[in-house]
Amino acid sequence: MTRRTLMTLLMTASLGLMLPAGSLAQDAPPEPPDVDSLLKGLEHNLNFESRTAKITMIIANPRRTRTMEIFSYGRGLDESSMEFLAPAREKGTKMYRKGDEMWMYMPTVERTQKISGHMLRQGMMGSDMSYEDIMGSTNWDEVYDGIVDGLVDYEGSPHWKVVLTAKDDSVTYPKRVTYIDQKTLIPTMQELYALSGMLVKTWGMTDVQEIAGKQYPMTMRIEDKLKAGTYTEIKTSELKFGVEVPEEVFSLRWLERS
Repeated sequence: MTRRTLMTLLMTASLGLMLPAGSLAQDAPPEPPDVDSLLKGLEHNLNFESRTAKITMIIANPRRTRTMEIFSYGRGLDESSMEFLAPAREKGTKMYRKGDEMWMYMPTVERTQKISGHMLRQGMMGSDMSYEDIMGSTNWDEVYDGIVDGLVDYEGSPHWKVVLTAKDDSVTYPKRVTYIDQKTLIPTMQELYALSGMLVKTWGMTDVQEIAGKQYPMTMRIEDKLKAGTYTEIKTSELKFGVEVPEEVFSLRWLERS
């Protein structure tokens, strides 16, 4: 045995003693999943046949913080309704969405208004979440092309970094950079970009709980990066999936019914 061979063996043995068992295998990064299967798992968690939920929405800016209580109904991807329960100023306000159309009933003027055109880009009830955000599809595999840009550490947990680019210009956010939790398949953080490449909003999803076989984020936080010091936090409680929802709540007649 040559001196060089003996030295190599000694160094290899020494490294083996220094490294904990399984280190070499753990250091090897896992193969990234197919982006379509990753998005399908995400959509399974965020989409539902029917749903009811009680929601607390906190709207904060440098001047003040407002809190609203909402009860919402959902059926599939195309229909949803919500009724504002508090505070007194907003109580009785209702919204109904069907596909790409949305209506709002305002009890103070006893009138139903269709939300369209430039109004869609406005913040819902002054929040950082626009009406377009509410109406946007979560079937991302249908509207975006994507790549998995590796496994990264996000807030102490492994996340798949996914870069999504819109297939056409009808999408509100032409680019999304999404960090999907490897375990729950929930998009813990999304960075939403305009066509110019400017970061417009961030959308965080946390407090993930398993409900009816789905992993669902009970807290969401939206920040409009074009407005300094603002955020909107949405906390969900009393969430139920697969429940029977009254047919009447998915109609324009329901909006004006007290």
